[in-house]
Amino acid sequence: MNTKIRAIITGTTGMVGEGVLHMCLQDPDVEAVLIINRKPCGVVHPKLKEILHRDFFDLSPIADKLKGYNACFFCLGVSSIGMKEEEYYKMTYTLTLHFAETLSKMGHDLCFCYVSGKSTDSSEKGKSMWARVKGKTENDLMKLPFKKVVAFRPGFMKPIKGLKNKQKIYTWIGWMYPIGRALSPGAFCTLKEVGLAMINAVNIPEDRKVLEGKDIIALAKQGKGSA
Repeated sequence: MNTKIRAIITGTTGMVGEGVLHMCLQDPDVEAVLIINRKPCGVVHPKLKEILHRDFFDLSPIADKLKGYNACFFCLGVSSIGMKEEEYYKMTYTLTLHFAETLSKMGHDLCFCYVSGKSTDSSEKGKSMWARVKGKTENDLMKLPFKKVVAFRPGFMKPIKGLKNKQKIYTWIGWMYPIGRALSPGAFCTLKEVGLAMINAVNIPEDRKVLEGKDIIALAKQGKGSA
């Protein structure tokens, strides 16, 4: 029997977080959702609570409100374009680890799902700055005493129709999706599949700690609300 999911979601004012939230609110296995944002996301739902908090580097004022959850879908992130490594490191590695370390003190029966990215560098030694930083973030998250940590590495993500935070680039290149999915299925998935895979990751046994595109698609098909 599946454990009912009580999920914390970050980044719901962005495209990925909004899509994951949408899937969680529709899924009967998700009984409660807590979202943490710097500004309101504008969604109202009976199983949804929202905390507005400006400083993600200091969670002490809201720490007590993070107790009682068994999943975290961490979708908060920034683009590395135009950023120096020091600032990108702070906004990606430092922020994520601070959030995760705070949750790890609430109890260990939690599945932490982290949205990383295709071509992330697990060796932390490659030429690509963002890939090294993401790799270190993945590696150090997996050292924390959670029940499970899963890094998601999607490539192109087809947005969910009707949601409001679609990145502009997908408006211009959305036509590529059916072609890309046919030619390279592992590099092209839907945001619906990402959300379903995160939900399924909480209850479905999975030894792999890093899920590439093809793994995300496969895991999305295993649950009751399969894509």
